[in-house]
Amino acid sequence: MTVRHFLSFMDCSSAELRQLIARGIELKALRNRGVLHEPLRNRVLGMIFEKASTRTRLSFEAGMIQLGGQAIFLSSRDTQLGRGEPVPDSARVMSSMLDGVMIRTYAHEMLTTFAAHSQVPVINGLSDDLHPCQLLADMQTFFEHRGDIRGKTVAWIGDGNNMCNSYIEAAEQLDFTLRIACPEGYEPNPRFLERAGDRVQLTRDPREAVAQAHLVSTDVWTSMGQEEETRLRLAAFKPYQVTAELLDGAAPEVLFMHCLPAHRGEEISHTLLDDPRAVVWDEAENRLHAQKALLEFLIKPPLHA
Repeated sequence: MTVRHFLSFMDCSSAELRQLIARGIELKALRNRGVLHEPLRNRVLGMIFEKASTRTRLSFEAGMIQLGGQAIFLSSRDTQLGRGEPVPDSARVMSSMLDGVMIRTYAHEMLTTFAAHSQVPVINGLSDDLHPCQLLADMQTFFEHRGDIRGKTVAWIGDGNNMCNSYIEAAEQLDFTLRIACPEGYEPNPRFLERAGDRVQLTRDPREAVAQAHLVSTDVWTSMGQEEETRLRLAAFKPYQVTAELLDGAAPEVLFMHCLPAHRGEEISHTLLDDPRAVVWDEAENRLHAQKALLEFLIKPPLHA
């Protein structure tokens, strides 16, 4: 049987993504009712972190425990990957001992190379190109609050980064319109834009992007690995701060999301996370539930289960 990976939103069909979102909502309800659900008992997830994390580590580790399995945290200092062992060699060895591998890294090529040599599912916990697990949580949050996102309008304000690229893929797969407002020189990867076609619109004006939008999302202006560009980025992105006043131009039922951590006073105004239209805390919690649905979907349960 072919091993399924989740390196991008394109690794699942539209129907499968909707099933994952619905299952995440179900698993959240089970946990809130105190129902024990352990389909992955005796299953082990390896977690390779080349980039620091709060939400990714907590959600995957807690998620595996809640599903009855275990998770092993591996930083660059903990494996021979950090000492130059070829990725294919590490993939062959690790996947012979584990039931799944989650990788949070810089180069997306590291993920695709590892997956090509892995016997078990590989999950993209974040790369410089994409952040599909965050998009699962974002979409679950929208579905919980507003129903299906099909036919809706989403605005992305700020850097055309990995989150923006994943929003482009989500627009393709879940059938919504995406407007991206970013300064010149900070556009998303052209290959994602070309594939999405007229489903995605690019503008320099945040107000134009937000007009009557049902969801507005943003991210930090300086991502990990870009610290030397901070001064230039702060100047370029200053007109792109998301404020309560900017949200006033959106649809009355608009939701605001941010994948966190947030820099108050930079990409968002100081009080925006307290705005009733902001659902960032639900969004953060949903990393746990959406990823539990993903783990349940990808990792085979024990034969006796």
